[in-house]
Amino acid sequence: MNVGSPFLLSPAGKDYLWGGSRLKDDYAKELDMSPLAETWECSTHPDGPSIVASGPNQGKLLSDVIKDHPEYLGTRPLAMMTEEEIAKGDIPILIKFIDAKKDLSVQVHPSDEYAKKEEGGQRGKTEMWYVLDAKKDSSLIYGFHHDISKKKLEKSLKAGTVERYLQKVSVKKDDVFLIKAGTVHAIGAGIMVAEIQESSNLTYRMYDYNRLGKDGKPRELHIEKSLAVANLKHSQIPRQPIRTLQFRPGVASELLCRCKYFQTKRLMINTEVYKKMISVSADPSSFQVLLCYDGCGLLIPENGDVLPFFKGDCIFVPAANSGEFKLHGKAKLLRVNC
Repeated sequence: MNVGSPFLLSPAGKDYLWGGSRLKDDYAKELDMSPLAETWECSTHPDGPSIVASGPNQGKLLSDVIKDHPEYLGTRPLAMMTEEEIAKGDIPILIKFIDAKKDLSVQVHPSDEYAKKEEGGQRGKTEMWYVLDAKKDSSLIYGFHHDISKKKLEKSLKAGTVERYLQKVSVKKDDVFLIKAGTVHAIGAGIMVAEIQESSNLTYRMYDYNRLGKDGKPRELHIEKSLAVANLKHSQIPRQPIRTLQFRPGVASELLCRCKYFQTKRLMINTEVYKKMISVSADPSSFQVLLCYDGCGLLIPENGDVLPFFKGDCIFVPAANSGEFKLHGKAKLLRVNC
């Protein structure tokens, strides 16, 4: 296998109390956790690093591989990063699967500016969700119905009445949501998402329905920091973006989200009838991540071994030396780059 060929990643897992079992049951995640709330599929974050699962670097931390080969990131990510981040083998984004069997806490993430100043130079957190599945009548929280003052919000948090001010949005499979830093939000029960975000684990928990943690005590809240970063203005109900499917033989694709941190497209390949494989060009300006959320197939590099992939698999495509690669099979994937 060429040293710059695409490779599979093995995720880190999180057993948060609101998680379920679908990541094991539906996505074949073989992690010894119950519940299994999240899998961090492509991550160099120290709180949940990914491990290379194929190729000459199999068994190594993804961060160690990037440390040895920063050219894998491409020119755009390298331009976004500090010398210290590059030296650590950092990747500026983090990709997850999330299974919310129960409601997540009401939370907010800081901006880059706040995190840099108040959290020791860390990144803030803007994120997007692609809804993989949602039970009937599922909803998420997105901001407030009306403008609210900091004093009123603080009082409602202490009194446990904040839910009356929060805006709920109905959710269905295939929806897309961009959650900018500062937006108060929560994924609701019965929703599964793929999350693409800045590489950050800064979450300020505002309200948690008075739930108890594994230790039998109420989970920690971060009221002061939440109030410092939350957008208290009325939030417009997020409209689904206009999505235009582009077709060529064997594949349909569409842009789901583009922001300053990442771009996410959806690919639907089907070469069972179309007998030629799909050609995909590597991007010298950015690495790519292919997240398979349905079906299975083969990735065939220009120079290297064939890489089979299945539902739930995550593939890292280096920016350098990858050339063109081909896809074959019947599958749905998210294609993420910076």
